[in-house]
Amino acid sequence: MKTTVDISDQLFRQAKAAAEDSRTTMRQLIEDGLRAMLERKQAARKKPFRLGKLPTQGGGLCPGFEHATWQEMLDESYRGRGV
Repeated sequence: MKTTVDISDQLFRQAKAAAEDSRTTMRQLIEDGLRAMLERKQAARKKPFRLGKLPTQGGGLCPGFEHATWQEMLDESYRGRGV
C-alpha cells in the first residue's frame, strides 16, 4: 500500500543516512521501525500491572484494624455514607 508521510527534514535526513548505513531502503527502515514500535506497545499491554511499594508515615494499620478482615475494613470505610 502506498501512503504519504510528512516528517521533518532533519528526521528524513537521519533516516536516509541510517538506511544507507544499513544498506537497506527507506521503505524497509520505516516498516521495521513501525513493527518494532507496535510490538513494544503490544508487549507492554500484556505485562501485568504491579503496584509498587508505597511509603507510609505510620506504623501500619489504624489501631483496632491490625487483625481486621478485608470485609471489616471495607464496611468501616462505608459506615455513615448511606451504603
